[in-house]
Amino acid sequence: MPVTSVTTDPEALTMTVVADFPVPVERLWGAFADPRQLERFWGPPGYPATFDRYELRPGGIVHYWMTSPEGERYHGRWDVEEVEEPHRFVVRDSFADADGEIDPAAPTGRMAVAFESTPTGSRFTVVSESPTAEALEQVIAMGQIEGMTQAFGQLDTVLADLREYALGKGTRTEILDDTHVRITRAFEAPRHLIWRAHTEPELMRRWLLGPDGWTMTVCENELRVGGSYRNAWAPEEGTSGEPFGFEGENLVIEPERRIVSTERMSGTDFPGTVNDLTFDEVDGVTLLTALITYANAEQRDMILATGMTDGMEASYARLEREVLPVA
Repeated sequence: MPVTSVTTDPEALTMTVVADFPVPVERLWGAFADPRQLERFWGPPGYPATFDRYELRPGGIVHYWMTSPEGERYHGRWDVEEVEEPHRFVVRDSFADADGEIDPAAPTGRMAVAFESTPTGSRFTVVSESPTAEALEQVIAMGQIEGMTQAFGQLDTVLADLREYALGKGTRTEILDDTHVRITRAFEAPRHLIWRAHTEPELMRRWLLGPDGWTMTVCENELRVGGSYRNAWAPEEGTSGEPFGFEGENLVIEPERRIVSTERMSGTDFPGTVNDLTFDEVDGVTLLTALITYANAEQRDMILATGMTDGMEASYARLEREVLPVA
C-alpha cells in the first residue's frame, strides 16, 4: 500500500495524506498532470473519475465527476491557484453541479499537492484544508479518509509498466474485504478489441466458455443502462455437468471504458453480485479489472472455492488464442 500516513489536525482544519512510490518525481507528477492517468486512480474502487475539463495552470478550471456502481454521478471542481511543475500545485476544491458550477450549499476547501524526491523514489503530500471545523468533520464523516486511501492505493498500477507488471501473469484475484474481490488480467491488444470481445455476442460465444467441453447456448444483452442480459451454458456430449446461466441488469455503460451490471444465477434465489468491469489501455496493453461486490464473506468464499479464477483464465486464454487474431 503506497499510503504511508493519514493525519487530521482539527486546530489547523487540515487532513494530510502522504504516499511513497518507487518512481522518479517526474513520473509521479505526470500521473496527476495527465487527466487520462488521473482518471485511473482519482476515486476509490467502484467510483472512477471522469475529467471533462482539465486546465492545470494558474487560473485554470478542472471539472470531474465520479460515477457510482449504480450510475450516480458526484461532481467536483478545482479552481487552480498555483502550479510549479513537477513540485507542487494548489487548488480551491469544491463540490459542483453537472455543468461544473460550484455548489454554494457545500463548503469550498483548499488542496495543496506537493511532490518531492526520496532515496527510494518519490513522495506526494496532499494537504486538504477545510474552511471550518464543521466542514472538516463533514468530509471525514463522508468517508474522505477511507476514500483517498483506497484511491491512492490504485496508483501503483498506474505508475507501473503494464507489460512488466501484468502482461503474462494470467488472471489474478485479490480479496479486498469481506464483500469485495478485484480480478485483473492484461492483454497485448488495444482496448477497443477487448471491449468488442466482451460486448459482441458472436465474439463472446467463441471464448466465454470456461473449461473445455462447454458451449454457450444463450448470449443476449441490451447494451444500455437499464437493459437486461442473459447468458447460458451447457456441457457438450461426453462432458459432465448441468446447464446453468446468469442474468442481470446493466447499471453503467461507458463505451470502451466501463460496464457495471448485476448478476444472479438464473432460476435460483442465491444472492446476486454487482460486477464492475473497467478497461484501461497503456502503450497497446489493456488491463481488464473486475471489481465484484458480494452479499457477504460466505458468498464470496463459496464462489471463489468453485475455481472461478482458473475458469476465467481458461476463457481469457481462449480469447487471446481464438478471438484477438481475427477481431
